[in-house]
Amino acid sequence: MFDTLSDRLTSVLQNLRGKGRLSDADIDATAREIRIALLEADVALPVVRAFIAGVKDRAKGAEVSGALNPAQQVVKIVNEELVGILGGETRRLEHAKNPPTVILLAGLQGSGKTTLSGKLAKWLSGQGHTPMLVACDLQRPNAVTQLQVVGERAGVPVFAPEPGNGTGDPVDVARRSLDEAKRAQHDVVIVDTAGRLGVDEEMMRQAADIRDAVQPDEVLFVVDAMIGQDAVSTAEAFRDGVGFSGVVLTKLDGDARGGAALSVRHVTGQPIMFASNGEKLEDFDVFHPDRMASRILGMGDMLTLIEQAEQAFDADQAEQAAQKLGSGQLTLEDFLEQMQAVRRMGPLQNLLGMLPGANQMKDQLANFDEKHLDRVQAIIHGMTPAERSDPKIINASRRQRIAKGSGVTVSDINDLVNRFFEARKMMQQMAGQFGGFGGGGGKKGKKGKGKNRKGKAKGPTPPKGMRGMPRCCRRSSSRRAARPWRR
Repeated sequence: MFDTLSDRLTSVLQNLRGKGRLSDADIDATAREIRIALLEADVALPVVRAFIAGVKDRAKGAEVSGALNPAQQVVKIVNEELVGILGGETRRLEHAKNPPTVILLAGLQGSGKTTLSGKLAKWLSGQGHTPMLVACDLQRPNAVTQLQVVGERAGVPVFAPEPGNGTGDPVDVARRSLDEAKRAQHDVVIVDTAGRLGVDEEMMRQAADIRDAVQPDEVLFVVDAMIGQDAVSTAEAFRDGVGFSGVVLTKLDGDARGGAALSVRHVTGQPIMFASNGEKLEDFDVFHPDRMASRILGMGDMLTLIEQAEQAFDADQAEQAAQKLGSGQLTLEDFLEQMQAVRRMGPLQNLLGMLPGANQMKDQLANFDEKHLDRVQAIIHGMTPAERSDPKIINASRRQRIAKGSGVTVSDINDLVNRFFEARKMMQQMAGQFGGFGGGGGKKGKKGKGKNRKGKAKGPTPPKGMRGMPRCCRRSSSRRAARPWRR
């Protein structure tokens, strides 16, 4: 969603690099380009004015003129001002002293409240809580059924005493849900309310009545990040009609201009607390203003990447894999486990997009096909345990069998095995240079004695039919090491 804004800001700030001194004209020109970029991204005009004023005041002061690298100082100022617009510090949920904690979701119809309630419940379950969903949207057709399906997918119970579809009292359901939560010992109650296609008096009155009935600890306004400037006007209407303590952005994976979503915090004064960037229940996380600003400016988001890796990887398995990697004993089975763990972190395009400078590889990331990883997994699954642990035994007949079983060609098998050996050899050499991974390298890797030297892989073993050929008909040993035999 923020690709266009990110490209424009990165380009503008890139033009400053290499200048030993910045004049007022340079700063004015940069501020003008940033203003155009923000307006094109649909950021609200008052927000743009405040942002540009803050950048220019700081850029023309002693903070930049006295810096050793003025261009980098301007980048730092833009980053800090962007963090300020997005909310400054990360805002966490406030839990009730006496459970249950009540979270009320409000927003327009189609903003994604029902799906978001399941995402929030699943996220809270991962934090050690026992949430319960409450179906208070009794007007939209099949809204109750949808919430029950979402709750089942999230592994969370749903309190739905009324069938909905225009029947039942949502205020009474909300009030009764508190007694049910206490009886079943749920420490968090998430109330899904009804929405409308537009802001109207009846919707506001119903949401306000539910709020008064349950006295929520948090009221979260759910806003579709793709609706443009309507996001700002709708947020103001909900702030005045119902009131809310935080904002949740949904559909951040869309390709619409997302500047209006960045304006909500500045206009309403309430922080953005969560962000949803996909359809799966796992595509949901806490909103960190500093990390989002870093991603918009093309600086990556390594902290989020590390947190996702910690959740996806088993610490013991990762340590064992690191030791095997350093000693050259990594097998295709280990490789498969690590690849599956990486894929559990989410789409590979999103992961690579968190790396610094990833916006410069945007076209390559857009063309990346994850089906290639599916083929790699199919090939490894088509091998026997002995072949996975020792790929050097995979001769021509074995390759034909694996190719038929996994639905690929023999050349695909050759490519995978050859690349695996090359990667393992390279990682073993790196382990020897940098002291090993997880204690698996070090001096032992440098000396190359014993098993390490014996197991040094140069590629797959040549087929038996070639072993009896005269040496003059074979490639030299150096070429054989660089370019393994293939069938």
